[in-house]
Amino acid sequence: MTNVELARRVGLSAPPCLRRVRRLEEERIIRGYHADLDPVALGYEITFFALVGLESQKETVLTAFESRMRRWPEVRECHMIRGGGDFLLRLVARDTAHENALTAQLTAAEEVARVQTLQTIRTSKDEAGVPIAR
Repeated sequence: MTNVELARRVGLSAPPCLRRVRRLEEERIIRGYHADLDPVALGYEITFFALVGLESQKETVLTAFESRMRRWPEVRECHMIRGGGDFLLRLVARDTAHENALTAQLTAAEEVARVQTLQTIRTSKDEAGVPIAR
């Protein structure tokens, strides 16, 4: 959306609106901009989650796992969690064979003790960011 359209929507003139947006960018409240891509249109038919338990919770093991996950392009989110596992991952796969291969790679990682995968059937809500008070 253009700055003029944003200014119109929030009830400001364009120059002060642009100053506020730039300040939000400088303060890293606005961390970036991205295109919302359709995974299916790009060949990723499956979205699944993996609940991962590690062999140890030593910091070196945790950071090694996080580093490994940053290198996997199919891992779209990696969250350290509490209760029931160590990490929750969101992954995309081209098809079931690709999902199975990713799961096998994950299970074979030396620091991984257990993996439980959950395949999505449908997504009814998928919003980026956080809610903004109005």
